[in-house]
Formats: sequence, C-alpha cells, structure tokens
Amino acid sequence: MVLSPQDIHNKEFSTKLRGYNVDEVNDFLDQVIKDYQIILQENKDLGSQLSESKDKLSYFNDLKDSLNQSILVAQEAADKVKTNSKKEAEITSREAQKKADDILNAASEKANAILEEASKRAKKLAIETDDLKKNTRVFRQRLQVMLESQLEVIKGSDWDRLVEEKPTTTYEDIEKVVGSLDKLANPDVESETKQSNGVDLVEDTPAVNDSDETVVIFPDGSTKNE
Repeated sequence: MVLSPQDIHNKEFSTKLRGYNVDEVNDFLDQVIKDYQIILQENKDLGSQLSESKDKLSYFNDLKDSLNQSILVAQEAADKVKTNSKKEAEITSREAQKKADDILNAASEKANAILEEASKRAKKLAIETDDLKKNTRVFRQRLQVMLESQLEVIKGSDWDRLVEEKPTTTYEDIEKVVGSLDKLANPDVESETKQSNGVDLVEDTPAVNDSDETVVIFPDGSTKNE
C-alpha cells in the first residue's frame, strides 16, 4: 500500500533517551511530505497523460486499421479499374483496328471497282475508236469510189456528144441522152458490203485496166468500159 502525505504527517514516533531531535525530524518530514505530494501529483498527471495517450493510441490504431482497410479497398478498386481500363483499351483497339481494316478493305474494293470500270471503259473506247476508224476508212473508200465514178461519167463521150455544136435532130433525142446520163450518174444498184463486228466493209475496189478504154467505177464496185 502506498503511503499518502497524510499518513506521513500523522505518523508518530516513540521517544527514547538520547533519540533524534524532534523538531528536526518534523521539519524533515514536512519537506518529505511536500516532495511526496509533488511526486504524487506528477504521478497522477502522468497517469492521466498515459490514459489520454492510451486513448489516443487506441484511436490512432483504429484509424490506422481503417486507413489500412481503406488503402486495401482503394488498391483493389485501383487494380479493378486498371484491369477494366486495360480490357476496354484492348477492346477499343481491336474495334478501331477492325473499323480501319473495314474502311481499308472497302476503299480497296471501291478502288478496284473504279479501276475495273475505267479499264472496261478504256477497252470500250478503244473498240469504238477502232470501229470509228474502220467506218471512216470505209466511208472514205466509198466516197472516193463514188467521186471517181461521177468524174468518169462527166468525162464520158455522152457529155461530149450532148454539147457538140452540130444541131440535134429532136428534143426527144436530147432528153434520151440526158436520161441515159442520169442513169449512169445514179445507178440503181445496191452496194455489196460485208459485216465485220458490226462495221460495213466494202469489197476491194478493182484496179483500172491499162487499155485505151475508159473504165467507170461505180460505188457498188462494178465497172463499165467505154
């Protein structure tokens, strides 16, 4: 049991012959009582501080546990967010890659279709150009043959006889000559053609004879010796 200052103050000692000086002992005890009271108060204060410290320590321990738990929860949440973000990033990347591939494939197909269409048009244009050249050559040949035929008709002896200065017997004779010239200038004969890829081609024009006779070449390829 711890003595209190009051116990020390009320303590009585028995006296003996030649014992200690009572006043000195009392003075010393008074000093001890004062110091003891200080020590007890300090001890009490320290006890109170210790109790407060224990309460604070308990509070901080609880707070530490809560913080640790919060940290663990936050870490788990961060890991989940990180994992989900990574998955979403991978999904987004795959979708973006797929869209890019689809766009590239569509553009490639469209470009191929355009190139194929352009190639077809170029081939068609080449064929049409070739056909036009063939038609032009045919028209030129036919026009040349027709003009040469008409020129030969104009150079014919019938025209010479018609414009002679000697009197003509009758009007009927002149009309007969003119009518015969009209028939020669506009022969009622269809041109013989050959079909080749939808283009009319005339037969090869016969060569003019090297004799003294005049050869008239008609548009159908037939000739007349005069």
